[in-house]
Amino acid sequence: MTEGDTPPGARFDLRPARDHGLTPAQRLRSQVREAGLGTLALNGAWRVLTRGYLAAAHRLAVAGRENLPAEPPFVLVANHASHLDALALSSVLRGECARRAFALAAGDHFFTTTGGAAFAAYAVGALPVWRRRTSRRDLETLRARLLEDRLVLILFPEGTRSRDGAMARFQPGLGALIAGTKAPVVPCWIEGAHAAWPATARMPRPRPLRLAIGAPLSFADVPNGRTGWESVTQAAEEAVRALAPSRERGEGPAT
Repeated sequence: MTEGDTPPGARFDLRPARDHGLTPAQRLRSQVREAGLGTLALNGAWRVLTRGYLAAAHRLAVAGRENLPAEPPFVLVANHASHLDALALSSVLRGECARRAFALAAGDHFFTTTGGAAFAAYAVGALPVWRRRTSRRDLETLRARLLEDRLVLILFPEGTRSRDGAMARFQPGLGALIAGTKAPVVPCWIEGAHAAWPATARMPRPRPLRLAIGAPLSFADVPNGRTGWESVTQAAEEAVRALAPSRERGEGPAT
């Protein structure tokens, strides 16, 4: 189509890539890193391997898959006791949702070396969050990317892996990311990950994993301020806890 053939009122919203101008080393550790064709191919191969591994070694069982939104943007949140958690959540995504998914990972753990950062960025599809120096600007960047780039973000609001398998209180960063947006939050509960690969173990063990996916939560009408952030965080935490077996909620033995 030539310029003269452009339909009246047609609009082209062209912009450079968010990571344009960054060096390869900077791009690895950047929250604005975009996925190219090579990255998508590598990440797709990683997802196939991950699904096979989770099925063979951990017999991953999924309940509530129908609660996943059909298209992005949305956020998956869950309890966090193991490195297997992000793998389990990303493994249930398909199509466009899988291709647009990024797991938020601790920069001070996964992005300290070039090799580790490259694997986290290009195979796993992780974006770094620097736990001791995450700024309001970092959260605003992630919020803009979630909405404008139509992403699926995988995050664990506890902030770190549980050392005993019990879920800790959620941190308010989730609220700052999502309050007042139309992107739903999908609560999930991962059972068995602590037994399979606790934070104290170097390698995973063949133990069963179960993933429960709850109904999406909407926070479009919640004000984007401190009170709203706390409201989002509390509601998401309660929704995740509600998916846990009764013994995890202190209600006695599971039936």
